[in-house]
Amino acid sequence: MRSVATNLRELSKREVSLTGGHRLCAGCGAPIMVRQMMAAAGDTPIVSSVSTGCLEVATTIYPYTAWNNSLIHSAFENSAATLSGVEAAYRSLKAQGKIDRDIKFIAFGGDGGTYDIGLQSLSGAMERGHNMVYVCYDNGAYMNTGIQRSSATPRGADTTTSPAGKKIPGKPEHRKDLTAIMAAHNIPYVAQTTPAHWRDLVTKTEKALAVDGPAFINVLAPCPRGWRVPPEETIDILREAADTCYWPLFEVNEGDWKITYRPREKKPVEAWLKRQGRFRHLFREENRPILDDLQAEVDRNWQRLLRLDGEGSSSE
Repeated sequence: MRSVATNLRELSKREVSLTGGHRLCAGCGAPIMVRQMMAAAGDTPIVSSVSTGCLEVATTIYPYTAWNNSLIHSAFENSAATLSGVEAAYRSLKAQGKIDRDIKFIAFGGDGGTYDIGLQSLSGAMERGHNMVYVCYDNGAYMNTGIQRSSATPRGADTTTSPAGKKIPGKPEHRKDLTAIMAAHNIPYVAQTTPAHWRDLVTKTEKALAVDGPAFINVLAPCPRGWRVPPEETIDILREAADTCYWPLFEVNEGDWKITYRPREKKPVEAWLKRQGRFRHLFREENRPILDDLQAEVDRNWQRLLRLDGEGSSSE
């Protein structure tokens, strides 16, 4: 597969696997991500599974589909298990000489179906070593079913099950670091990125598809309704997430950790939070300690990444 990561013009000419006319919301990060990733695959045949969620519901409304490649709709919790079975069947058929071409497999799931109820399915598929790529589109909550908190929801976020009010100031807990959990599976390739950094996302997709074995990519994908941001600000919000190091861009290639984007000037996490309605309550004086704690958590995680990348020290 020839790299297109440095050639935006060629990338833009690739056949689009996810067509227009789907019913995802304006500004949704998921279709931007999918189009970029599927374009990166080029003319490689792809079989995908998509768990129940925004991406599946809005692109496969019976009797229509917005997908041009082979697609399987899985249940909410088992996109990885579904596709791992297909990949195993493919290997068997290829060994029998019944299939004579190379096919790649990409599973998609939201953070609810990946961080939470799909974690067992994902962990099992990665541990068994299936030659597939799992992609999480992380919008930070169960957006499709009513904006309920997930373990990907940042601390302090106002959701329908962690409402900011007199009892609690939004979600009490910090988010789970799923990318690090996947790296702990010792699989060939793990990465974290955003569709705002298209070159980074495309390059990582190519690397994930090229490895012999399982790969995982975690992609931040804003939900304008759940984040309460204007749809036209999606790309700017994603850039802010990386520039504040709330969502650092990095990869773990055969156990080697590498930061793939370093902001010229690391912005305070408030710059990202203040643009989103779900965090509006945090800017009241009584909630200042939560902002300070969020900043401390971002700083800890960034310093840990620097150490893993070989650049930081515990004294920094």
